[in-house]
Amino acid sequence: MTMNPAHGAFKHIVAFEVSKQSLCIHVLPGDERLAVPNTPKAIRKLLIAQMRRSARESLGPLLVICEATGGYERTVLDLCLELGLAVHKAHGARVRHFAKYLGLLAKTDPIDARTLALYGLRTEGLRLYEPLAPEAEALKALKTRRDQIQHMLRAETNRLGQARQACICRSLKAHIASLKDQLTQLEARIVLHLKTCETLARKARLMRTLKGIGPMTAVTLLAHMPELGSLRKGEAACIAGLAPINNDSGKSQGARSIEAGRACVRKTLYMAALVAIRHNPVLQRFAENLTRRGKPAKLVITAVMRKLIVILNAMLKAGEPWNGAQTA
Repeated sequence: MTMNPAHGAFKHIVAFEVSKQSLCIHVLPGDERLAVPNTPKAIRKLLIAQMRRSARESLGPLLVICEATGGYERTVLDLCLELGLAVHKAHGARVRHFAKYLGLLAKTDPIDARTLALYGLRTEGLRLYEPLAPEAEALKALKTRRDQIQHMLRAETNRLGQARQACICRSLKAHIASLKDQLTQLEARIVLHLKTCETLARKARLMRTLKGIGPMTAVTLLAHMPELGSLRKGEAACIAGLAPINNDSGKSQGARSIEAGRACVRKTLYMAALVAIRHNPVLQRFAENLTRRGKPAKLVITAVMRKLIVILNAMLKAGEPWNGAQTA
């Protein structure tokens, strides 16, 4: 993602409140409300009309903003990129907090669209949307489907342990066998995809030189944190949700905590941290030092998780394997 060059650079805002069938739109300036079907033809027509208005009225660059809605916003994003428009995919929780700041407690599509428009107008440092590279997007889709099947497999296995009827047991066993077969096929496809994409394969090899990082951990990070290697030290930990957040007021110093970030990244790094604490001498000493200082076990594991993501970011940025000397 690229950063909005300056606060206030965009005066012409087109905000989309997205649903499966329709789009509720709010346009600034002018507080204009529109509604169109969620189809490429209707969206393209509206965007071109707003581009012509921007040129006609000298409103400056146009910013399109929408929330992440499980994929229904994809048409808006793709058309904006095709037309060369700046577009921001907003985080729903941040927009909701912004609405509360404005004193808007009610929630309807028109209200949400106007809130989105104001969010785009007033928020500093908005990151403009950039699509994933095709190979990274394909890897993310494969990894997401693998996780879905693995989740179903665990659920069906648990149900089998409680089943008493013979016909139910047979049904569960057949489904479990099918899921295992699909899981094996998907994992083979992931391996093949890495082999055919040298950029991803090189990053995976670099990651795995760090003791504690296994093949599936590397795949998860490549799929769900593709910007790794281009971030600053603090950014890597913050995006993963592993940055310690201060809770101080006056002379009072509260306990630090982690918050937000990408849960799928933290989930895989948790297991990687447990392995690193046992088998990586550098991180083992780091963990032991924290334990001697009286830190709780969960805090120690979280600190190692943060070390791992920061070290991996530094390794990918430098293009060098782990040598035990990287600091975080």
